[in-house]
Amino acid sequence: MTLTSSTTVETDDVTVVVATRNRHERLRETFPHHRARTILVDNGSDEAPPWFPGVRTIPLGENRGAAARNVGVSLARTPFVAFADDDSYWTPGSLARAAATLRQHPRVALLAARVLVGPSGRLDPVSAAMAAAPLGTAPGGAGPSIMGFLACSIMVRREAFLAVGGFEPRLFVYGEEGLLAMDLAAAGHELAYDSSLVVRHLPQPAGRDNGMRARVEARNRVLTAMLRRPWGVVAREFGAGWRADRRGAADALRQAGWAWRHRRPLPPGVERDLRRLWTTDAAEITPVDNGRL
Repeated sequence: MTLTSSTTVETDDVTVVVATRNRHERLRETFPHHRARTILVDNGSDEAPPWFPGVRTIPLGENRGAAARNVGVSLARTPFVAFADDDSYWTPGSLARAAATLRQHPRVALLAARVLVGPSGRLDPVSAAMAAAPLGTAPGGAGPSIMGFLACSIMVRREAFLAVGGFEPRLFVYGEEGLLAMDLAAAGHELAYDSSLVVRHLPQPAGRDNGMRARVEARNRVLTAMLRRPWGVVAREFGAGWRADRRGAADALRQAGWAWRHRRPLPPGVERDLRRLWTTDAAEITPVDNGRL
């Protein structure tokens, strides 16, 4: 049985999946805050991560990026899974409230929490964008409908997540959330933002390679469009990617064959929602820092 690192368990319906890589000191700070059964997935750290009593640790032996979370979800045995990174945690009461909301709203497959960044607790711009998103709230819905999120601040319905394949390994990190949001929506699920749920995010900016990040974000933006969007949108996203980072856009072109083989255009309703978001720039907000796996 996978147990929790905390003396307080808020709900037996949730497993927290924590992905970590080479941030052991921060992990020691955040891990005791998890108030549910927890699975720790180590993404090929240079040294073994800290040991926490009663917690199942999965050493991958390599860095799989966001797809490391898929491993944790597959091993969970609860109906709902919350994600956290080694620099984030759900605040007291949020896990139990999110689980209760998912029980009450069976059409919702993903709930996104409000993210407060750093010691001062400043609101992440992505959270502000989700609260103001123009899609409205579905009748009887759990909150404003969304088509994007921060991966370290969501709770998912485990079966729905696994059915769509989770996070795409080819995207690795930086912008991997968009494709998952599209696939859940295409499968008929609702995605909602709930500002009563709170996640604290304590990023450590030192040591980040912003040039690499820009390249991967540009690549993933184009690849995601190739996989799901109309060709006119693909052309637009390639142009944006080329202006942002030519190497990233070129990387996407080199993977066009793979993208074509895995291409599944979205249902018209989902594509229409994405276009509404694009026209308001709500989908273009950049998070303060979405972590490094």
